[in-house]
Amino acid sequence: MSAEKVVKVGSRKSELALKQTNTVINKLKEYHPDVTFEVVTMATTGDKILDAALSKIGEKSLFTRELENALVDKSVDFVVHSLKDLPTNLPKDLVVGCVYKRDSPYDAVVMHPKHKGKTLKDLPDGSVIGTSSLRRQSQIARKFPTFKFENIRGNVNTRLRKLDDDNKYDATILAVAGLDRMGWSHRIDQVLTPDLCMYAVSQGAMGVECRSEDKDTLDMLSAIHDKDTVLQCVTERAFLKTLEGGCSVPVCVFTEIKDSQLNIDGGVFSIDGSKHKIVHISKDLCPDQEPAKKVCRTENGKTYASVVSNGVSKEEMQLCEDAGMELARLILDSDAGHIIAEAKEEIRLAIIEDNKKKIEEAKNKSSETKTENGSNSNAQTVS
Repeated sequence: MSAEKVVKVGSRKSELALKQTNTVINKLKEYHPDVTFEVVTMATTGDKILDAALSKIGEKSLFTRELENALVDKSVDFVVHSLKDLPTNLPKDLVVGCVYKRDSPYDAVVMHPKHKGKTLKDLPDGSVIGTSSLRRQSQIARKFPTFKFENIRGNVNTRLRKLDDDNKYDATILAVAGLDRMGWSHRIDQVLTPDLCMYAVSQGAMGVECRSEDKDTLDMLSAIHDKDTVLQCVTERAFLKTLEGGCSVPVCVFTEIKDSQLNIDGGVFSIDGSKHKIVHISKDLCPDQEPAKKVCRTENGKTYASVVSNGVSKEEMQLCEDAGMELARLILDSDAGHIIAEAKEEIRLAIIEDNKKKIEEAKNKSSETKTENGSNSNAQTVS
C-alpha cells in the first residue's frame, strides 16, 4: 500500500484567509481526491500592526513574509494569498504557481446602520469614511472633496464591528469579494463602478505561491490555473511593478478580456485626489493559439510578473506582461510622473512624523511611569 500523500498549506489566521485557503483546497480535492491537505496558520506583520495605516508602516510583504519564510524552510508546500497582498517581486526561488478564478474585483460601500440603504452621494458634507487604503481615499476624495477619511484597520470582521459600534465612521470601503466570501453580501450598500473607484491590482483574485522547483506542487496547481484571470493579473502586476507602486502610492486598474482582446485602464492619483492620470491600452490576444502543454516551468525558470505559465500560452503571458509595462511607461513618460514622486515623498514624510510621535509618546509614558513609581516609594517611606 502506498503512503498517503500529505500537502501542507500555509495561511493567515483570519477567518477570511482560511475561507480562501479552504476554497482552493476543496477545488484541488476534486482533481486529487487521494491527497490529504493540512492547513498551517500563522500571523503576519500586517496582522500584528493595527495602529497605523498600511502606507505608514513603511514595509513591504506585510501580509506575506512569514508565510514565505515557511515556504523557504519547507514547513509548508504552498500558500494561498489574496493576490493583491502579494508583492510584485517575490523572494528567490518562489513563484505564483497558479491564480484561481477571479471573483468580483470591485470595491463596496458599507454604511453605518444609521445610513443603511444610502449611497455615497446621499451622505452629508463632512461625512467620515473609514479606510486605510490610499487608493480608495484618493479616488473618493476626487468625487466627494468634503468627506473626511480616518484610518480603520483589522480584518473584515474587526472593521465592520468598528463601523457599527464606534459611531466614528459614516461608512467604510471594503472589497466586494471579501464580503461575498464571508457571506456578508447583504451589508453592501453600493458597489463602486470604475468611474467612482477603480480597483487594486489583482483584487478579487487568489494566488497560490510555491517553490519554483517543486514540480509535484506546480503540476497539482495547474488544474486550477484560470487563464483569463492569469492574463489580467499578469498585466496588472507588470503595470504596478514598472511603476514601483504599492500601498504607498494610489495606483488602480480596470481590466477586461472580451472577444480575444485585452483592455486595461491604469491610473495614479495624488493623495488628496486633486491630481490624477488614467491611461488606456488594448491588445489583441491569440485566439488561435493552441493550449500550452501543462508543464510546471518555462525555459530557464521564466515567469511573468512572478506568475508561471503552467498551461497558459507563453506568448499570451508575454504579451500581457509587456502590455502592463507599456501602460506604466505611458504614465511615467507623461506629465503625471510627478504625481507618483509627490505621493511617495508625502508618505515618506508622514512615516517620519508618525515615528516621531510614537517615540515621543513612549518617552512620555516612560516618564509618567517613573514619576508614579517615585510617588509610591515616597508614600511608603512616609508611612
